[in-house]
Amino acid sequence: MYHSDLTASRVFAPQPLLLAEGRLAALSWGRSDAPTWLALHGWLDNAASFSRLAPLLVEALGIRIVAVDFRGHGHSSHVPEGVDYALWDYCHDVLDVMDTLGLEQASLLAHSMGAAVACLVAAALPERVVRLTLIDGLGALNTPLEETASQLRKGLAAYRRPRSRAPRYADIESAIAARVAGGVTPLDSITAAPLVERNTQPTADGHVQMRTDGRLLKPSLVRFTPEQVLSLLADINAPVLLIEGDSGILGQREWAAQARQAVKDLHRHVLIGGHHLHLEPRAVAQVATIIGGHWDKTDNR
Repeated sequence: MYHSDLTASRVFAPQPLLLAEGRLAALSWGRSDAPTWLALHGWLDNAASFSRLAPLLVEALGIRIVAVDFRGHGHSSHVPEGVDYALWDYCHDVLDVMDTLGLEQASLLAHSMGAAVACLVAAALPERVVRLTLIDGLGALNTPLEETASQLRKGLAAYRRPRSRAPRYADIESAIAARVAGGVTPLDSITAAPLVERNTQPTADGHVQMRTDGRLLKPSLVRFTPEQVLSLLADINAPVLLIEGDSGILGQREWAAQARQAVKDLHRHVLIGGHHLHLEPRAVAQVATIIGGHWDKTDNR
């Protein structure tokens, strides 16, 4: 077995959960009676995205963190045939988890695509969100208005093609190497290991197979326009802490600057690290320190 666990930062073992009538899987750190934060992972990742950061925050802030596997990811169920994985559908996952846990309000800790989902929930239902802590992600991937038809064409064509078999690998090390080689954003094997370990399952012939729904790789049928995303960001009332990696996906890009300016109450920190800096051994402790130092430790609803 490939050992990805960094024992220095893993001071609490996670508890597996099944939520939303068993449709969604999750990992929980901390006492069940502590104030709960929901953690939302990025595209093709899973709840183990927070396996190095969550224990540090639980210890520092006295909170409980429940990290969800979005639909089609990790140990959660796949959607039925003929159903799309639209970004806004993940909002239902967040709300279903909140309802299952009995949370009228929640603090959201979110990375990448999860950050986009957190922004949608905060904009549409401001009464449900206390605060946003976003890691290298802000707002949704978008398509200019004039490219709407071509985006729909790509999506329809992709969904009409026959589905391919889930990737299989000789062992977990091979699966990790494939994730490192084929990732959309750069990451090394130590950073990728927790994600791949949660996202694989053994086969009868001794190999490992990916759990992720292959339909997640297909182009979106429809995306928000840039103007819609900026309007949604402007409607966020919750305070926002944004932590970026200096080699992440935001930086000084024109779109990222516009997105940051659209948010009313945003505090930004840039750290040395990549897109998954909350999983990177050299960056995770600093991420935790910034989060712990920013939010009021006496009010962690």
